[in-house]
Amino acid sequence: MTANSLTSSGAEPVRLAVAVEAPLHSGLHGPLDYLSERPLPAGTLVRVPLGRRDVPGVVWTTAPGEDEGHALKAVSEVMDALPPLSARWCDLVKFTSTYYQRGLGEVAMAVLPREIRKLDNTGLASRIAKLRKAYDKPLPDAPAPVRPELTPDQAEALAKLAEANVPGAAPVVLLHGLTGSGKTEVYLRAAEAALAAGRQVLVLVPEINLTPQLEARFAERFGGGDAPRRIVSLHSGLTPVQRLKNWLAAHLGLADLVLGTRLAVFAPLPRLGLIVVDEEHDPSFKQQEGARYSARDLAVYRGKLEGSCVLLGSATPSLESWQRAEQGRYLKLTLANRVGGGVLPKVRLADMNLLPKVRGATTALAPALIAALGKRIERGEQSLVFLNRRGYAPVLHCTDCGWKSGCPHCSAWRVFHKGDRTLRCHHCGFTQPVPRACPDCGNLDIAPLGQGTEKLEEQLAAALPGARVARIDADTTKHKGALEASLSAVHAGEVDILVGTQMVTKGHDFRRITLVAAVNPDSALFSSDFRAPERLFSLLMQAAGRAGRDAAQADRSEMWVQTWHPTHPVYTALRQHDFNAFAASQLKEREIAGLPPYVHLALMRAEAKTPEAARDFLQAAADLAATLPGAGELLLYPPVPTTIARVAGVERMQMLIEGASRPQLQRVLGPWMAALPSLRSTHKGVWRWALDVDPLAI
Repeated sequence: MTANSLTSSGAEPVRLAVAVEAPLHSGLHGPLDYLSERPLPAGTLVRVPLGRRDVPGVVWTTAPGEDEGHALKAVSEVMDALPPLSARWCDLVKFTSTYYQRGLGEVAMAVLPREIRKLDNTGLASRIAKLRKAYDKPLPDAPAPVRPELTPDQAEALAKLAEANVPGAAPVVLLHGLTGSGKTEVYLRAAEAALAAGRQVLVLVPEINLTPQLEARFAERFGGGDAPRRIVSLHSGLTPVQRLKNWLAAHLGLADLVLGTRLAVFAPLPRLGLIVVDEEHDPSFKQQEGARYSARDLAVYRGKLEGSCVLLGSATPSLESWQRAEQGRYLKLTLANRVGGGVLPKVRLADMNLLPKVRGATTALAPALIAALGKRIERGEQSLVFLNRRGYAPVLHCTDCGWKSGCPHCSAWRVFHKGDRTLRCHHCGFTQPVPRACPDCGNLDIAPLGQGTEKLEEQLAAALPGARVARIDADTTKHKGALEASLSAVHAGEVDILVGTQMVTKGHDFRRITLVAAVNPDSALFSSDFRAPERLFSLLMQAAGRAGRDAAQADRSEMWVQTWHPTHPVYTALRQHDFNAFAASQLKEREIAGLPPYVHLALMRAEAKTPEAARDFLQAAADLAATLPGAGELLLYPPVPTTIARVAGVERMQMLIEGASRPQLQRVLGPWMAALPSLRSTHKGVWRWALDVDPLAI
């Protein structure tokens, strides 16, 4: 449909508001007006002209603007093969756009499958027809699921959940359960109840590597029997075609269960009845590019929109969720015991101060830890040793002149990877072969400093000859199927010691592992980020939960921590497995210091050619904010460099904005963001800026 066809048809054109993705920093945050030959319901997908391009858009619920004498362009094509997106979906996108201060069209287009943007109405209709035909075929026969007997804790939690989840209530429930206490079974039973009521279920997981195993659990429970259910996944590991297929299955109501990572919170589900957020504390639920939304927080908001129960699960809940549960805003359910009656692993601290002092960074493994690992191998048990740093060593250095393997493009070191003899920057990707001699003085004796998972794997193999040591990190799992193969080897008992980064400490059910060791976790204890102790405690508690998951072996399971600070309060709470005490102390500290959740933050970041340009822009932005109504109630801190100030040649600065309440903060942020493009003419050295509302790292 073109503008000419509108004129020749004789019909009175209809004015529509359409959300399209406008250029960054253009100041166009809301929908744009177009003409259509007929009224279209809100949520209809269309194609419209924008500049010289033809772009996808969504007809919006907002009333179009008044005629201001401008010649409006016509809608190019109506994608009516696809049923309109629901008003609740539009409300979720609108809230995301408003709260996180991004353009409406930017958010709407970012959460739709990329493949849908390439299709015309005919192509979309063909995809939908093929999908319906595939779903008309019966599922292959599968045995009826075997439901395990519930523990008393699980039965009580489900009874309270059913009591709270009455029509119209839409409760938010925090399920606080020890690692190995059976939270997944609670998810499965809650999903079973929602499906029986004819509703759909959305399950969010923090990382893509947790999706297949959870999908297998749900498929085992719901994929067989007399009424098998359709299960789809939505995550970045899918091809664009697969992602569109699964998205369509959700939107058309063909899929009963949707499992996915953070972007799946926007999956259109016409009969949504339950949202599960597994490991709700995990920082991976926070988007770090574009609209920096929290999928967990949006899941809670979506539950209110849909009238659906939201079930947040974790062994170490975020302090924000914990505080809301303590205040009674969330219903708190507790699983205080492990399935089978197994005990939590005993925590042992290896005091590194007792080892012989050496010059430089100590990368030694405590003899007591080596001995404990050896005993596990003798008994045919498995161990997990994790270090949250991949590569062989974080830096190469020259012992003569002090040269270090810095990145020329970033304010960071290039990491030594021994496997391919390269120095690699983990921030910009710049990679070079290891030099034969020091680039500054020619000294041939350049050596690795510090320790990464590659070196840890090598050390363990040398200390325990004959041990079958395997490593799982981003380097060993970059090829398709590599992660699944490595995990299968662990589950099959083909590995004695598994070495990895934090990706192996979350959610995995390793039945043979009886010892978990954390090597050098101390760096988080003295970070400038106030959330660092919370993240460390959570990581160590989650890691400890990988040990002794088989109740028969639980009484001899152990968690070892190599530390230089064995008396630190984080480790004291860890030894007692006392999350309640840790959370209470952290919340008290934050209340005294005036930190979230007792105040609310936003972080403005600027990227520029020079640090001075970025700082000057942020200072000008602060001066602009000071002129806005309500700015006097906020505290704007001076601009400072980010933790890593330069990445890929781009200088980065940030400025913190603090308010006593979210409404107080939002009253200023909206007008401020709308006014910021006016600064571009006087600050040409600034390339980009972005606002992060409720930042996780500062």
